[in-house]
Amino acid sequence: MHRQARHAFRKTKRIRSAGAKSLPQKYFVSPEMFAEEQKKIFSKQWLLVGHQSQIPDAGDYVVQQVIGESLIVIRDKSGEIRGFFNVCRHRGTRLKEDACGHASAIQCPYHAWTYGLDGRLIGAPHMDEVPGFDKAEYSLRAVNTGVWEGFIFINLNDGEARLRSEATARQRSGDFISLERWFAPLNGKFSHWNMSILLPAKRIEYDVHANWKLMFENYSECYHCPGVHPQLQKISPYDSAENDLAEGPFLGGFMKINPGKSLTMTGNACGAFVGKIENLQQVFYYSIFPNMLLSMHPEYVMVHQLWPQSPERTLIVCDWFFHPDAFRRKDFNPEDAIEFWDMTNKQDWHVCELSQQGISSRAYKPGPYSSRERIPAAWTNIICALWSAKLGARSREIGLTRSRS
Repeated sequence: MHRQARHAFRKTKRIRSAGAKSLPQKYFVSPEMFAEEQKKIFSKQWLLVGHQSQIPDAGDYVVQQVIGESLIVIRDKSGEIRGFFNVCRHRGTRLKEDACGHASAIQCPYHAWTYGLDGRLIGAPHMDEVPGFDKAEYSLRAVNTGVWEGFIFINLNDGEARLRSEATARQRSGDFISLERWFAPLNGKFSHWNMSILLPAKRIEYDVHANWKLMFENYSECYHCPGVHPQLQKISPYDSAENDLAEGPFLGGFMKINPGKSLTMTGNACGAFVGKIENLQQVFYYSIFPNMLLSMHPEYVMVHQLWPQSPERTLIVCDWFFHPDAFRRKDFNPEDAIEFWDMTNKQDWHVCELSQQGISSRAYKPGPYSSRERIPAAWTNIICALWSAKLGARSREIGLTRSRS
């Protein structure tokens, strides 16, 4: 483990779970509560949409669906990453249909209104004949966009109550919190992982028939690992977890990897080490509220995006990233890690679906958490706080992430 992070780790036993129980049924099945989550959480918080390596050049873009909105995330000519609603300012036509691509400009397929990579309207056929028409008034509608450790985040908060100052940011609900402030508690913490320079090797999407919160809970403990993940358990013992607590929208920690082993199908390292990591026998797990699951291994980083589709369905997008040097090695075998985690992911999603099915029963009642489920217990408290009268104030402080215990 890198020296910078040592002071932050705490033993699992120091996080209390005594008396805590799982969430009531309505949190997993109610359409009304799901709609409120979309409105109060996913339309207000910073959401992971990708990594800067996925749009490396000017004009590269991805299209992301976020709570019913289509967004274009694009790199402009200066290298800045920008986000726009995928809506023409003329008559509202969808601008981009493909999930990703490259464009020298953004042109509407209907009437050829054309926008620069910075969103400015630069071409509007025959509109110069319209009295008073001013291109400057019809730029694409921008979305709050930022980059943290190479990962791209967007925020749909429309800015009606913008951040007034650092001194007053926590005193009123509805304030827009910058990405820099959101991740301030983690400043420099992960720098030695070199995540900003990593390159993508694979993406797999999973359509999981379970509520998104069940994935957070499952990711936050390894109480289930001996029975559900026998291959994982052989390499990384379930009872080796320690929790790393920090302020902000995250919790998490690390687990041990058996000496000389790696979390791959063969048990061997599959690529170059991602950074200057002092302890190569640890894997770090964080869930960053509300849609990012971050797994940091010695030779790769795996990231999940969670996109709730309904109370009982979640789209999960999983990406694997490796150091650029790995791609130049003759023995580079990313599939060794990808196959291992694709197997492990499917095991997780299956038990999450079983949980969803059981929770939907009239027989379901909240059950007690074990001593190895302290992070899920904290997660439950956070969700309950979100639905309290203190929603506005608490939603800026929440943090969930994963330790496997």
